[in-house]
Amino acid sequence: YEDNHLLALYKPAGLLVQGDRTGAPSLLELAKTWLKERCHKKGEAFLGLVHRLDRPVAGVMLFCRTSKAAGRISDQFRSGTVRKRYLAVVIGVPKEPTGFLQNHLERQANRSSRILPAPTRTSQEARLHYRVVAAAGSNSLVEIDLETGRHHQIRVQMAHLGHPLLGDLRYGAATPLPQRQIALLATALLIQHPITGAAMTLRSPLPRGWPW
Repeated sequence: YEDNHLLALYKPAGLLVQGDRTGAPSLLELAKTWLKERCHKKGEAFLGLVHRLDRPVAGVMLFCRTSKAAGRISDQFRSGTVRKRYLAVVIGVPKEPTGFLQNHLERQANRSSRILPAPTRTSQEARLHYRVVAAAGSNSLVEIDLETGRHHQIRVQMAHLGHPLLGDLRYGAATPLPQRQIALLATALLIQHPITGAAMTLRSPLPRGWPW
């Protein structure tokens, strides 16, 4: 999706959202290059980064084409008015077909997160709702509505429930998926347009090779 204020793109699993010290390609830089060429800009195209997806996660990513739009969308993320929906393939079948998970997460030095039994000054509250959509063999397809956006939140909370994501070696899966992606897809972002205020739902297609 594209207009004068927003650019929504599909991020493949394995692609960085933003460049890091490795110099690997990133969706942000690819999008800036595409806009520069398409709009015949002499300088660098502006794109505001307002949220992130983990590298092994696929799905919808939203960028802002103006600083005004970036500020207003960032405010929506901070206030919790953005709805974030995911699909995940988890190992095992949860006992409850629907549930609400609320935990205290702490980010660790090794770039992982963990759940604490009680809040501390360095922890953050993490909340999500899940619904089992289908079960087949030893795995389940789960739809997740994320209330908060903590580091590795879905991965940690589902593993804590006893059902790590397929391919997520960091949080309990035994075997990897091809190219070391994990079975987590950001399927939809529900926002208000930063200029018109209209309600918008930005959806991601299922990627090729999705493990379900």
